[in-house]
Amino acid sequence: MHPSLLLSLTLILPLSAASSPPLHLSKTHLRRPNSAPAPPQQYIEVSRPLPFDSLTPSCTLPLLSNNYSSPTNCSWSNAVLHFSAASNGSHRGRIAGIWLSGAELARTSTPDPTPEGTFWNFRKDVTRYASLLRRSNLTLSLTLHTLAGHLTNDTYHVNITFLYYDVTSLFRPQQSSASLELNENPADLIIPISAAGDEGHWFKIQRESDSLLQKIQIPSNTYRAVIEIYVSSHEKDEFWYANPPDYYLEINNLPTKRGHGSYREVVVKLNDNVVGAVIPFPVIYGGGIDSLFWQPLVSIGAFDFPTYELELTPYLGMLLEKGDNPHFLGLEVADALSYWLIDANLHLWLDNNGDRVLAGPIEYSDPRICLERESKFHELDGKFKVEGERKSEVSGWVKSSAGNLTTNVYSKVEFESKIVLKHNGTKMRVKQEVKVVDKVHVRSDSGQSVAQVARERRYPLQVRATAMAGSEKETYWIAAELEHSLKEEKKGSGGLRSESENRQKCRGWMFVRECEILSGMAATSQSYYAKDGYGCYARRVVAEGGVVKNDTHSVLCAASSSS
Repeated sequence: MHPSLLLSLTLILPLSAASSPPLHLSKTHLRRPNSAPAPPQQYIEVSRPLPFDSLTPSCTLPLLSNNYSSPTNCSWSNAVLHFSAASNGSHRGRIAGIWLSGAELARTSTPDPTPEGTFWNFRKDVTRYASLLRRSNLTLSLTLHTLAGHLTNDTYHVNITFLYYDVTSLFRPQQSSASLELNENPADLIIPISAAGDEGHWFKIQRESDSLLQKIQIPSNTYRAVIEIYVSSHEKDEFWYANPPDYYLEINNLPTKRGHGSYREVVVKLNDNVVGAVIPFPVIYGGGIDSLFWQPLVSIGAFDFPTYELELTPYLGMLLEKGDNPHFLGLEVADALSYWLIDANLHLWLDNNGDRVLAGPIEYSDPRICLERESKFHELDGKFKVEGERKSEVSGWVKSSAGNLTTNVYSKVEFESKIVLKHNGTKMRVKQEVKVVDKVHVRSDSGQSVAQVARERRYPLQVRATAMAGSEKETYWIAAELEHSLKEEKKGSGGLRSESENRQKCRGWMFVRECEILSGMAATSQSYYAKDGYGCYARRVVAEGGVVKNDTHSVLCAASSSS
């Protein structure tokens, strides 16, 4: 083995100071031996069925062109986007976005290809976009973005269908009309914070100094505002959670450009003020770390990316302010390397009983990030640690036909990352912990609680990998383990509670030449649990060698899978 063989988690081929390719978290694909033709591979993202999947839709709308019009003679309260796709191509690493009139409805990635072809699908509740879905003659666009920047002749067959349901109050969990959940109380207006759309409506952030600003003007009768963020990381930052500091790469004369450390944060600004920030959940694409992990189960969020909501109602006094200076909403990614795809939707609720509302601030604390970085290394071995916290509390009042209401928003983000390299950089361990707490409470001028929601999200990630040089030139043996999860607990108005946890554990080995897997084996187990006003659902799936070995589900679960 070359003495500079390094496992630097762009993960998975040696990161070296000389001619050896870097062992970093990277894309891999399996070379399959010649054999009898096999059927196309179906890929699966484990998630909870939507509560109205078993009902007959009031109407359906297959999209046959890029023109969208709301179905006529159809009474509906909830809408679902059904996305299905198939491919017989060989190109890996694509991401797709779906926009309606410039507002993103969903983001997805493609699974790794197989010689026999692939197909997959997902359903997403898009009721929060009802104000758009009830309109006509809107442009619906789908962009399939090649992550590697290469154009190919691959063929993708994509079907997008909207399903509309008229869900009765008996079926839905009892909710206050003042619910703060976007799918239960959709906004009256959505303003896209997005690009022109020549290459998709997302903005492309190339570096941390990129600051994307969009001029906005909201109706004078707006009484609530929420920004919803779509974001995904690519290329040098695809595995940002495993990136070492720049000076470690420079001192060891390593060729990789995947540096800047292991901290990233999406920052939202209103004019020059920071009004919120999110640390994105690390979605792993089909060829990431070890592509054998994701056959046929894909990683958490790979087909239906999570989004991030920030309550902006306390800032309405600023947004509604008239004057010569326009207002701008901005998006940035702290410490970013090339590149990130990002956009947002601004959800607005309007007072139909008045042309104008009054609003003003009560309290604002600049949500500054507090970061501590620690590095200790000798040659290719070392430890890199980052700890951070961002906490803020803001409140503001809005006077509308509903009365004088005060909205208080509290948020706290805790982040911890640790990267350890041993055995001359051939063994790597990455451990990341993210905890996000958000609380929104709306009170009347008499102090009575009108609506509230408190949510806690946790998404830990651990990766272990070991690499050894093979006997043949340009070959490597790599073993890896991965464990990650997305856990959420929520308490809403009326004391309604919900909880969910989605956890995956993967292990495997590969014999690799460059990014081609010559042989290997992997196993992935996944457990999903959710409990809320609709009931309870649990599912456990085990896959090994690209085949599902066990798949069980239950609607009678009594406790979290983590207990």
